Amino acid sequence: MLSHFQLALMLGMTVALGPLALDAYLPAFPDMADGFSVPHADIGLSLSAYVFTLGLAQLVGGPLSDRYGRKLILFGGLTVFAAAGLMIAQSGTLGELVFWRVIQGIGGAFCAVSVPAIVRDQTSGQESARLFGLIGLIMFIAPAAAPSLGAFTLSLGDWHWIFVVLAVYAVFLAFVLQTALFPRLAPKPRATTPVSTLVTNYGLVLRHSATMRFVGIQVLCFSTMLLFITHSSFIYQEWFGLSNSMFSVLFAANIVFMAALNLINRPLLRRIPSVQLLRVQVIMQFVALLALVTVVAMDGPFWAVVACMIAAIGCQGGIVPNNMANALEFFPHLGGTAAALLGAAQFTLSGGISALSSAFGGDALLPIVVSMLACSTGATLLVLGAPGAVARERQAAAAA
Repeated sequence: MLSHFQLALMLGMTVALGPLALDAYLPAFPDMADGFSVPHADIGLSLSAYVFTLGLAQLVGGPLSDRYGRKLILFGGLTVFAAAGLMIAQSGTLGELVFWRVIQGIGGAFCAVSVPAIVRDQTSGQESARLFGLIGLIMFIAPAAAPSLGAFTLSLGDWHWIFVVLAVYAVFLAFVLQTALFPRLAPKPRATTPVSTLVTNYGLVLRHSATMRFVGIQVLCFSTMLLFITHSSFIYQEWFGLSNSMFSVLFAANIVFMAALNLINRPLLRRIPSVQLLRVQVIMQFVALLALVTVVAMDGPFWAVVACMIAAIGCQGGIVPNNMANALEFFPHLGGTAAALLGAAQFTLSGGISALSSAFGGDALLPIVVSMLACSTGATLLVLGAPGAVARERQAAAAA
């Protein structure tokens, strides 16, 4: 049997594929724009396309994983991801880049949806919560290190090699999982329910108003972060003229602050309900973004922009786990379906918002931060009524 740390390490390495594919090529945006002879913002469309597909394909990958087994779907995802990475490295036009990023998103989605399913297969209750927390801490390393990995790869070659490295990492993961993970997992019977029936379960989640409130919060808060990720290269490298290395340092600072809030959040949960913490953290993010818009509108100093940005993005470290817990609370027997819907909505809708900002945002900083504030405003309006919504659902469940 695997220890918790061994299981979390390998599953964390698998989930890390997603943020690596998102963030590793951010330092290469200027070079890619020059190479394709397109505006900087157009390269952001490749990121939005990947994120959009990463979400939408989870709706397919979830039921398939239940029906045909975790290993088959996970290895299929790794194969598609690696093959698409090699094709991206040979792309000669922006259209080819975006197309193969869509294919890569399908592979990434099949990998992403398999990990929580494996956790649910092997653990339950508080044990699952602890394992998810450990995977989350390991996960913070990937987005923090990804831009540095990309910048280092750029120092050795051009941007094409970043996607070759990602393909090699996917092959390495397949080897590790085949030799060290699956032979040591407890066997889990496959679902015999037809895939068509599994899909209809999504309707139960969609009709649950309290859960959909948290889905909305997740989409809007993640959109805030994705807008930053999509435009971070433009903000730091084009607008402020920073080097690849300085961009990587400042990007990592956001992740460090997220990890710090994640660690602070864990002991607070012993005394304060997660929905109350969520409300405070979403409001904190709104205040930080309001300050950011004010600083940018008044042409404030660079350090003030960075401080407000780090504070706003760092709040995700507390928002994500608390919102996830509340979103899944009312579906103990459909946790996988609810999680797939949450992930699909998060990536698909957020990817669409990010794509619109890339297409119509232009080359200015103020529209970007105003878009982030608009998303945060929506999340704040939803979260204000969240404690009451949870209380009503619990009362209804107790009375039933």
